Amino acid sequence: MAKSPMRSERPPIQHLQTVVDMLETPALARIYAHVLSDGPVTVADVVEALDAPQGTAYDYVRKLETAGFVEKTSDRRPYQYDAEPVSLTLSTDGTTRTITPALIAAVARREEDGDIDTYVDRHGLDGLAAALEYAAEFADGAVNSRIAARELDISPLEAEIVLQALEPVVEAYDAAE
Repeated sequence: MAKSPMRSERPPIQHLQTVVDMLETPALARIYAHVLSDGPVTVADVVEALDAPQGTAYDYVRKLETAGFVEKTSDRRPYQYDAEPVSLTLSTDGTTRTITPALIAAVARREEDGDIDTYVDRHGLDGLAAALEYAAEFADGAVNSRIAARELDISPLEAEIVLQALEPVVEAYDAAE
């Protein structure tokens, strides 16, 4: 089952495809996360804040707008854009995962944080989503890295590294929710 409360009337499969693209393309995820956290912003703001190529920024904002994840908030140029939070729940074989803005922001950090990138290479996006859940509990003091390591079936050192790498994402998105 998949659900996503979007403002647009775009087909659900188009939403899903764009979410998949964000999970596979850290630069696209970075732009979405930036517009969501700092919006309304112009494409020029995105280019400056993320040091992104101008053409790429325009293409990615247009892609996100077409899918309904960002929308224009002004009628005059330069257009300003704001983002709609993603909430997509997928269930397969009794396992359920929710793709949230925090998960997309964690993917966005792959380009700047080698620890997150290495973790995803080793454990995939499902592993990152699970680690993000433990990172939230770690930040709240509900679990320590040893408990997370045991539950994630990774070494205590790897758990400590990934939890610390995800902590800024958890802090940013816990404050926003």
